[in-house]
Parts: sequence; C-alpha cells; structure tokens
Amino acid sequence: MSIQSKARRDARKRKAERDRNRVRAGRPPIEPHAELRDREGNLLAGVVRQGGVWVLGMDGRIAGSSDSAAQMLMLMRRAQRLHEEQGTPVKLVYSDALRDEAALEAAANGKSPEEYEQQLEEEMATARPADGEDADEGGERQEPDTSGPALH
Repeated sequence: MSIQSKARRDARKRKAERDRNRVRAGRPPIEPHAELRDREGNLLAGVVRQGGVWVLGMDGRIAGSSDSAAQMLMLMRRAQRLHEEQGTPVKLVYSDALRDEAALEAAANGKSPEEYEQQLEEEMATARPADGEDADEGGERQEPDTSGPALH
C-alpha cells in the first residue's frame, strides 16, 4: 500500500465525518425527558422531545408522538403499572420539564395533574374498541390503520 493511497483514504474518511456532522447540525436536538427501566437497568420505554414534539419509544421503536406532555407522562405511568402488575419491578424517572409542562396542561384544562391524567386514561380507554367491536355495520372487520403511530 502506498503512502498516497492511505492519505487519500484518510482524507475521504475525514470528509465523510464532516458531511455527517453537517447533516446532524441541521436537525433539532433530541432532549431525553423520561425513562422506564427494569431492575437490570434495561431501557423499556422512554420519552424524548425533538422540535417541540414529545416522542414515545418502546421496545427500541418509536411508539408515537404528541404535543401533549401530560399524555406522554400518563402513557409512561401506565406502562409502569402494567409492568408491575405482571410482576416486573421497574423504575420510572422523568424530568422536571416534562412534569411541569404536564401540570401546566392540566391547569389549562382546570384540573389537577392527577385528575387530568385520569381523564386522559378514560379517553384512551373509550377511544379503543374492545375485541370484536372493530367491525363496521356490515359485519366486516376493518383493517387497522398502519399509516403511523399518532397519539393525537
């Protein structure tokens, strides 16, 4: 291998790294705000904020997004309860910013954070049809919407 070919290869690597950094610089930063971990420290779910939107991740995939901090906090607490009901001890940690924004959202709706979270839980329960109830009037089952994980 010649010295010149190594120099060219190194120059290509440096240019590729600069190009990657330029692409990253154009994106809004990702701010972590909540995480749900099991006893071994494995990440089960998390909430980040990017570009003013709250994004929920579970099982290594994006599960949904919302402008509502209260909705994200409710979903994380619900996931915590579900894991604990199944006998998996978990720890939920969330930022003051997420908590405060959820509290502001609840206050704007004239409720305490706990009351507003309960309302969101009830809305979520009534928005989802029970098994067998997702058929239209003709008795045919409708296909689930797979266009994207929106929580709005």
